[in-house]
Amino acid sequence: MQLLEFEQPIQELEDQLAKAEEIQKAGSVDVEKTISDLKDKILSTRKEIYDNLTPWQRVQVSRHPERPYTLGYIRNICDDFIELHGDRNIKDDTAMVGGWGMIGSQSIMFIGQQKGENTKLRQYRNFGMANPEGYRKALRLMRMAEKFQKPIVTLIDTPGAYPGSEAEERGQAEAIARNIYEMFRIKTPIICIVIGEGASGGAIGIGVGDKVFMLENTWYSVIAPESCSSILWRSWDFKREAAAALKLTAKDMYANHLIDGIIPEPVGGAHLNPTEMYSIMKKTIIDTISELQNVPVDDLVTSRIDKFCKMGVFCE
Repeated sequence: MQLLEFEQPIQELEDQLAKAEEIQKAGSVDVEKTISDLKDKILSTRKEIYDNLTPWQRVQVSRHPERPYTLGYIRNICDDFIELHGDRNIKDDTAMVGGWGMIGSQSIMFIGQQKGENTKLRQYRNFGMANPEGYRKALRLMRMAEKFQKPIVTLIDTPGAYPGSEAEERGQAEAIARNIYEMFRIKTPIICIVIGEGASGGAIGIGVGDKVFMLENTWYSVIAPESCSSILWRSWDFKREAAAALKLTAKDMYANHLIDGIIPEPVGGAHLNPTEMYSIMKKTIIDTISELQNVPVDDLVTSRIDKFCKMGVFCE
């Protein structure tokens, strides 16, 4: 397991544990109590570190290379999954994935950005940065779910929409704006969950829903800390200060009434215990769908519009 810079105390304890286990295997000395104490110490140290993460450290956790991605969640949550491809206009965008998933007897349309697990797949998935075709594919699948009156779950994990000139030429801004506009009016329950990075229009392009959740160690903002730092300070060296000023963590977003809830992660982050994270996510999705299906669809749409229109309104 790859440890982050701020997890150095855990690394030192794990090194001690590895040495103790080697001694135990050799059988020359009984160090069973030492091993047990070290395991308890690792757990308590990890909990202490993760209970006191700074905003920048949470950004680092959200980008951990071993963190579960969209297809990982879908394949482990669903009993069956059929991926659908193409925007029926230009091509299939591999950075945006979607299709029908079954959880028990419930059919759900899953949509989300997909990053790659290794260098080759990251290039194939364009590092989770969707082109206009990706957002148009997402909207096509949402319309299909609406037609069959099935709920929609979007999983958000992107450093932003692809900023290349060819994406702009094919209408990147229009595609994202169209998705935002149409998602307000889609007559079926929509659940949006930030599972990693939630950056800029690339995230909000599939982020309008009846319930919007963030995993505990994720971030959601109009701009990445490094980009904010480069604009305000003309350097990436102030990314920590930018992360704190942007109020981009799940706790900040919930306090500002921009999301509806925070999904807890296993101690040490989703990447440390993916199986437990899949179980937590599955329960959240099932419970939320059950709640939303009891609300008349016209009331859902009205509440969705009202919720987002109230954001940013304040009195002096």
